[in-house]
Amino acid sequence: MKLWSDSWTNGDRIGERYAAGRIDGAGVGFSDNLNPHLTWSELPTGTQSLVLICHDFDVPSKGDDVNKTDREIPSDLPRVDFFHWLLVDLPPTLTRIAEGEFSRGFTARGKPGPAAPHGARQGLNDYTGWFAGNAEMAGQYFGYDGPFPPFNDSLVHHYVFTLYALSVKRLPLEGAFTGAQVRAALAGHVLDAATYSGTYTLNRRLLRA
Repeated sequence: MKLWSDSWTNGDRIGERYAAGRIDGAGVGFSDNLNPHLTWSELPTGTQSLVLICHDFDVPSKGDDVNKTDREIPSDLPRVDFFHWLLVDLPPTLTRIAEGEFSRGFTARGKPGPAAPHGARQGLNDYTGWFAGNAEMAGQYFGYDGPFPPFNDSLVHHYVFTLYALSVKRLPLEGAFTGAQVRAALAGHVLDAATYSGTYTLNRRLLRA
């Protein structure tokens, strides 16, 4: 199985057009939030559906120091996963996702779901939990919402897009499912997988390095 993109070179910095956040003057603000182009090939025999997951594995496990102007988040702080995109039940006849096909701009309170193009379904990304306590932004965030790492993080964040070829036509999930639920539901159904990754930071010190 192969997965690639014209949006950036594998492993390189992700362009801000594909991010939810960008540097804006002296601070940060929302960006274009376009889902990237992705293409795949060489699916294994017997593939019945595809699942696409995007996650960041560099998210701080504690929010005490997040986005503080007088300090950086220490690099040795334990990190956790943050899911940016959960897309299930893609048909095996599909070979690509176009740039901006699933996301254009950041939507306060979240984009609708779970129904998605190509007969697929999208789960809740982790901005749902991030904005849960914000009266203006709280909601269910379905679909793709790109990178918006803390502007004071001492680590550059890594974003991994993983495409799974499955032996079932429909993943056994219902309603507004989460990243942990998708990972659990994949068990026993994965025929093959491929990844494509990129990095992103809003830390000005790291950008100057």
